[in-house]
Amino acid sequence: MLIGLTLGTLGLVGVDFEPVLESWILPFCVPGALIVAAWLVEAKQNVVENIAPVLTRVFTPLTIVMLLVFLGVFATTGGLLDVDRELLILMDAVLVLVLCLLLYSISARDSLAPPGLFDVLQLVLVVAALAVDAVTLSAMLTRIAEFGFSANKVAALGLNLVLLVHLAWSAWLTVGFLRGARTFAPIERWQTRYLPAYAVWALIVVVIFPPAFAFA
Repeated sequence: MLIGLTLGTLGLVGVDFEPVLESWILPFCVPGALIVAAWLVEAKQNVVENIAPVLTRVFTPLTIVMLLVFLGVFATTGGLLDVDRELLILMDAVLVLVLCLLLYSISARDSLAPPGLFDVLQLVLVVAALAVDAVTLSAMLTRIAEFGFSANKVAALGLNLVLLVHLAWSAWLTVGFLRGARTFAPIERWQTRYLPAYAVWALIVVVIFPPAFAFA
């Protein structure tokens, strides 16, 4: 998924990623991933739940690198009005992926463990995602101001706002946890209490948007 999103995003701004993919990633990383996966299965076969923390530690740094690449892509696209519509859709897919990884990481963490290096990486991940979300929102608002409202634009804008609140408060709680001002429990509670916000927005899109935009 990470490779596919990166390939699609770079392709939209004219960067040919396929030579790197064909010459380096596929020949070296894919066989290496199979070896690592086989070792994990052998090493963790008696304690399956230990796989979750390992996976989060592997994919969190990779996702951070991907987000930084995407921020670089945004920086080279010129004005926010020139950002491709398909690129904005990919950005939303990336942010949802980050959210899933965040929830997975929090569920796999020992809530009683003290702050560590991985918690710092988790904060970097959330801050990078916030930066991508902020740029995406700016591009969406610029396009709305130029071309007007549509159902798709409003739905995407609402989703990004919901994600922005989720990520921003997660970052704030994580900073407090790293500084020793609070325990890890508030971070866990925030995730579970905020998840219904996505269901509420989905319900609004399904129920209110059709009559509002003359679909029904």
